[in-house]
Amino acid sequence: MPISSVSRVFRTRLSVIAGAALVTLGVASPIAAQNVLPVKGGRGDQAVVARLDADIAAAVNVWKTAGLAVSIVRNDSVLLSKGYGLREVGKPTPVDADTRFAIGSTTKAMTSLALAMLVDEGKVRWDAPVIEYLPAFKLSDPWVTRELTVRDILTHRAGLGNADLLWTGTDFSSEEILRRVATVQPAYSFRAGWIYQNIMYAVAGAVVEAASGKTWDAFLEQRIFAPLGMNGTITRLSKVEGQPNVASPHRMVNDSIRLTVNRAVDPVAAAGSVWSSVNDMARWMRFVLDSGRVNGKRLVSEANFKAWISPQVVADPSTYPALELSRPHFFLYGLGWFLQDYNGQAVVMHTGSIDGMSALIGLIPDRKLGVYVLANTDHVELRHAIMYEVFDRLGGAAGTPKRDWSADLLALQARENQRPPQPARVANANTKPTLPLASYVATYRNPTYGDVVITLVGETLHARFGSGFDGDLTHAQYDTFRARWSGRGEGNITFRPDGNGRILALQLQGNLFTRLTPAR
Repeated sequence: MPISSVSRVFRTRLSVIAGAALVTLGVASPIAAQNVLPVKGGRGDQAVVARLDADIAAAVNVWKTAGLAVSIVRNDSVLLSKGYGLREVGKPTPVDADTRFAIGSTTKAMTSLALAMLVDEGKVRWDAPVIEYLPAFKLSDPWVTRELTVRDILTHRAGLGNADLLWTGTDFSSEEILRRVATVQPAYSFRAGWIYQNIMYAVAGAVVEAASGKTWDAFLEQRIFAPLGMNGTITRLSKVEGQPNVASPHRMVNDSIRLTVNRAVDPVAAAGSVWSSVNDMARWMRFVLDSGRVNGKRLVSEANFKAWISPQVVADPSTYPALELSRPHFFLYGLGWFLQDYNGQAVVMHTGSIDGMSALIGLIPDRKLGVYVLANTDHVELRHAIMYEVFDRLGGAAGTPKRDWSADLLALQARENQRPPQPARVANANTKPTLPLASYVATYRNPTYGDVVITLVGETLHARFGSGFDGDLTHAQYDTFRARWSGRGEGNITFRPDGNGRILALQLQGNLFTRLTPAR
């Protein structure tokens, strides 16, 4: 559809839903790869982009991200496509515009676009039951199983909680994960709430495969990446390993940037496994801003492009702390997109966050303006600062008030980090385990997530859960122990004694695992 009609689409859908319910940045980055593409705008654009370039280079150091890459597009022109900082700390490996990062959940819009293409072909219907394409698929409630539609699995309203432990720590295959969804208990009534959900996008990928007769990977490669010229984009981590010019993930440890372990999203690939560069994502943004066309040719019909970016459900504004500052009048979810307003304009956006990697896409369709940010450090909210700075400097109306987004988001982050812990989390150092350490040794099972194995090595308890969680336990208070996961940070395990000298269960990340071996 014509880009000028996007705001009307938002307003129409919003009325239906409502009725139903950077930059004072300091020190420059030590490395800023010089590969800025020519600016095709006027001299004013060139000056604005040059200033943005300098400010981003400075911000990379201020925000303590190992590396970062940015592309900005407007009116089918690439204004900036550049890398800053390092692919890996401690090595002379500068980021450039072709460096590949995990794009995380910005993959979701690609999966929903694949379904839009299949709707065009008559192979999928948005409101058809999922079991029409996946007859063996089940949820815990037979009625919800029967009623769950393709639109439901794309809009985070299926009634399930997060359930990410199914893939973040286990060794389960994609097929086993989808089978185990039947054991996940609902967190709210079907279509009566909204909780962000990755597993349902894995289901969407399975629908793509069943309806198209191709793997999800092949569909994206052949129907999206190839026509758009996204030749450096790779569908999953298992295909990235050994490739050149790939960023390594990092996280902050005691105020220092450290390498961390790549977390594979491959078991739920359609939710967020794609790796790409800002050069390739500039092509993706130009495609979206041209209403689903590339070189004048439509890849998706006007009607289904419209459906793809239309609001579907009210989302939770606490999803992004930056919204405390931008204060949108509405915050909604479409088919793989967050939708909000900013300075009176409709914004289409999404982030991606994988261990040690951050991404963000932000578009103002009516201005034909887009920005994409990739970083190789965990949850770098500089991405939001860059998006809003680009919107202010290149997309804002005359007289729009400006703010120092980087400074304000840094201050917001500092306030969040300084909040005192909740009383229940304050450890009581004067306690001890209620039982001898050997009493905790056992295998504990959850019907959805599998087994946690507790062993005793000398005088130290050790926990292992799948391939993702492995570490020693240190006593915190009473029967709660602090786990130091190898390459994954820390977390608590709380054991549940029965009062008669036995341990019955343990709790990990809010989930109960019941003891299998006989207690002694």
